[in-house]
Amino acid sequence: MVHIQDIFKYMDIEGKIDYSKLNHKQKKALRNIIECKTEVMGFNTDTCECCGHTEIHYNSCKNPNCPECGAVDKEIWIHKQERFTLNVNYFHVVFTIPNELNTLCLIDPKFMYKALFTISAETIKELSKDKKYLGANIGFTSVLHTWGQNLSLHPHIHMIVPGGGIKWTSSKKKFFLPVKVVSKLFKGKFLSYTKKNFDQRKIKDEEQFQNIINTCYSKDWVVYTKKPMKSAEHVVKYLGRYTHRIAISNARLKKYEDNKVTFSYKDYSDHNQIKEMTLDDTEFFRRYMMHVLPPNFMKIRHYGFLGNRNKEERIKAVRTATNTKNPGPLLIDYEQIISDILKRDVSICIKCGQKRHHKLE
Repeated sequence: MVHIQDIFKYMDIEGKIDYSKLNHKQKKALRNIIECKTEVMGFNTDTCECCGHTEIHYNSCKNPNCPECGAVDKEIWIHKQERFTLNVNYFHVVFTIPNELNTLCLIDPKFMYKALFTISAETIKELSKDKKYLGANIGFTSVLHTWGQNLSLHPHIHMIVPGGGIKWTSSKKKFFLPVKVVSKLFKGKFLSYTKKNFDQRKIKDEEQFQNIINTCYSKDWVVYTKKPMKSAEHVVKYLGRYTHRIAISNARLKKYEDNKVTFSYKDYSDHNQIKEMTLDDTEFFRRYMMHVLPPNFMKIRHYGFLGNRNKEERIKAVRTATNTKNPGPLLIDYEQIISDILKRDVSICIKCGQKRHHKLE
């Protein structure tokens, strides 16, 4: 099976990577991906006290852009977030922007991605406070993705929204805001903010900026909702799929031959058919690195009553109002998490079949 690590390692050895075109964070991501779970990262030993068999485990890099690791961190994140799920309906809302704005995203990604977070959050909070729709202060979690299925630039926000707000007002089973109203307000606020605050000195052609804005004003923007989620437990696992996802996983790679990478993708414009695409390895690398987020940029953000400040105190009142059970103290069984991921009991020695007593050196 082809791994992204293998592709990047080969390209690095062959001198096919132009480091002058990478920023510091991209360079770090590249180095981490190449070195993940190798001797360079260090290791720990796991010795069975029954038979003496020793396993060596190379450390993972824990870089959020690495396809080789992240499964354990994802499960730990899910366990922590389960404490904040409520006994209510949940909705998945997706905010997208027109392709014309990709030019600005490439010029100043930090500004544009921050605007995407800020304006989508302002839009949903403003409409939720309106008594015509809900008349309450809501809480929600937003996750930024920047890619499409073929690794092209496609910035969008995945938002998970509980069905109700403080002082607790429950929403209908369907999403409580009309998506056409949400789309229209989001469009107006986003373009107004961008026109006012984007540093146009970063654009060589001043007319280009205005043309982009004018084109986007003339288009219909798309905000859409997916089916309500089945249960609170389903919500966090569903969200976990989005929070720790990267642009492309190793599982989608088909082959790497003659300096070309072939991978599978879902074509949403053709009835979600699974197709294959082949790119030169240099283009594949360029597209992959395009999705490394700017330095000090958080891809997961919590808002409203789910905001990080004093969350534990606020959520107590919300649990009471929604008849949600107190989850009790946070307990994380790391051994069980790893066993679930590897689909085997890691407390059992693979050589003698007996319970090992962990002995780390």
